Amino acid sequence: MIDLATLRQDPDSVRKSQEARGESTSLVDEVLAADVARRAAVSAFETVRAEQKSLGALVSKATGDEKAEILAKTKVLSEQVKATEAEVREADAALDEKVLALSNIVDPEVPVGGEDDFVVIKEVGTKRDFAAEGFEVRDHVDLGNLIGAIDIERGAKVSGSRFYYLTGPGAMLELALVQLAMNKAQANGFLPMIPPALVKPAAMEGTGFLGQAAENVYRLEADDMYLVGTAEVPLAAYHMDEILDIAEMPKRYVGYSPCYRREAGSHGKDTRGIFRVHWFDKVEMFSFCPVEDAQEEHKRLLAFEEEFLQAIEVPYRVIDVASGDLGSSAARKFDCEAWVPSQERYREVTSTSNCTTFQSRRLRIRGRGEDGVSPIATLNGTLCAITRTIVAILENHQQPDGSVRIPEALRPYLGGAEFFHVK
Repeated sequence: MIDLATLRQDPDSVRKSQEARGESTSLVDEVLAADVARRAAVSAFETVRAEQKSLGALVSKATGDEKAEILAKTKVLSEQVKATEAEVREADAALDEKVLALSNIVDPEVPVGGEDDFVVIKEVGTKRDFAAEGFEVRDHVDLGNLIGAIDIERGAKVSGSRFYYLTGPGAMLELALVQLAMNKAQANGFLPMIPPALVKPAAMEGTGFLGQAAENVYRLEADDMYLVGTAEVPLAAYHMDEILDIAEMPKRYVGYSPCYRREAGSHGKDTRGIFRVHWFDKVEMFSFCPVEDAQEEHKRLLAFEEEFLQAIEVPYRVIDVASGDLGSSAARKFDCEAWVPSQERYREVTSTSNCTTFQSRRLRIRGRGEDGVSPIATLNGTLCAITRTIVAILENHQQPDGSVRIPEALRPYLGGAEFFHVK
């Protein structure tokens, strides 16, 4: 939720942000109109309420016909108070609905444009020349079959398309990745958590996932609950309706959870393998910090993501995501994209977003410091999206015979093994 004071004082900045996102600018005027209507409703209620109180004070002093007249007036005013109070509630609800539809204000440094208008910040690592090494690249599906790590056919049989089983080496690789990611996060000051994967509507709406992203959310209608698409949701809502001590910030959490996504609109995209699936597990970082520290904290989260990618020894690049591809909550977002040899292109494996005060306002999370109570910033960052990371590891570390070299950082979690051998 954006700050109403900012909207009132500088609506043009919000219009500019909406335009950069490719979203409705007229929504800004609708919010302003709803705000005016709400303030008018509140003023009317307060006027009638004040008159009611004023007359009430005269009742005890009045006698006879005068008292009867006053009582009659108070009765009329009582009905007016109820009516105007109801109008305030309606105006509040109308304003909330409009404000919640507005996306976060885009950071001025974000490149303007759509999905393909990102800016490459840097490329890290050396891409292997498989032709020079004398063999043809296999994709992760073929490699997964050769070493017995992935069973897509039975995943589809049991659950449908875009589902899978990780088997043998695949299952052990997931557990190794989780342990490596959690250990690195803990060493960097994050508190490890296993959050719930089912949340109430308030948590999903508060983090901004019932707006643009609603079509990709799984809802359990009988229970009015949602399956999360990322641990960001329960981690953000962990402090919902709380006031935190700013002196204890940043408060950093890292959660391991399953993630569920309908992948609506992705028909025909990445249908082979486990790159784009309906369910995967993920290790997610989350931080609460003072607003003035948010940009530096964002850089730290990005550095932690890069540290992890360097540990698993895959080439990657960092991009500054364009305004039209940010998602409603983020003011700025950096993606790390790993090199996928079989596709000869970089693909997103991690992402980190600075959501400024957008989520904390919606979740009613504030900070208390020397200057009183004020909004705080929230930030998130994927440390390891398991399936996409497995894709990157299998393809970048494949060997001529179909075996896969295990990155050194993962070997302690896999009994010291150096390779996943062909079964």
